[in-house]
Amino acid sequence: MELYSIIIKNNFKRGNAMREKTVCFSGHRPAKLPFKGDTNAPETKILISMIYKEIQNSIDEGYDTFITGVAKGVDLWAGSLVADIKSTSPEIKLISAVPYKSYGVKWKGTDKWNLSYVMQKSDKIYYVCDEYSKICMKKRNEYMVDNSSKLIAVINDYKSGTGQTIRYAKKNNLKIKIIKPIFNV
Repeated sequence: MELYSIIIKNNFKRGNAMREKTVCFSGHRPAKLPFKGDTNAPETKILISMIYKEIQNSIDEGYDTFITGVAKGVDLWAGSLVADIKSTSPEIKLISAVPYKSYGVKWKGTDKWNLSYVMQKSDKIYYVCDEYSKICMKKRNEYMVDNSSKLIAVINDYKSGTGQTIRYAKKNNLKIKIIKPIFNV
């Protein structure tokens, strides 16, 4: 399967019963995390395990569908964790909400591999916009919130896209789980 061969338009509508069992993710890109997202750093390993724990808690609460925004860092880590869980729990579904069609095409190395892995393991891929625009990331975040009943967010700085997503989720009465990536390790 090619990286960008699947286009599935919005199959979820506000109020849909599937929304009640859906969780979305939001979080900073590696450069905004205190440990720069180095996956070999103990702090990053702890953070990823905290995200995994919240995914498992959500599954235990009855959630079975997860939406990732496929951004570098938290989004792709969460998407990869859900993809791994799907290998032994086929009832779990993964949706990739991609800001625009050529998103990630110029990425290299691990970032490109992680994006490809998450998208290949996704049950559905939703392209929010045909091409990049100033508001495509915001539209992607709103799509995720509009189609979920819970948000798992990793945040250090509320003056960010993640902060904006949390505020939108609060306005829309989502259950919100905040993970703060500050460690004294």
